[in-house]
Amino acid sequence: MKGKSYVVSHRPHRRALVVWLSWWLSSKGRGIKWYEWILGIIGLALLLFTIQNFFGSQAGLEPKAANMFLLATGLPALILLVLTGVLILADR
Repeated sequence: MKGKSYVVSHRPHRRALVVWLSWWLSSKGRGIKWYEWILGIIGLALLLFTIQNFFGSQAGLEPKAANMFLLATGLPALILLVLTGVLILADR
């Protein structure tokens, strides 16, 4: 069995978080529409991209670039996530 890797690459806790969020919202009588899912996923991906690039720029001793990443990609990520939350909470 030399050379074979049996590492499982999926992360079930992420799926569990999505299932729990869906269950919790449905128990509160609130559903998530398809465009709210898309906005939330894009916002979360943009936020993770921002965090990764911020720390990468800091590690590369480029603090000005790190701060520009926060402004250029972090602010839109937060706006999308807040917009998603407002849309979900406003839908009654």
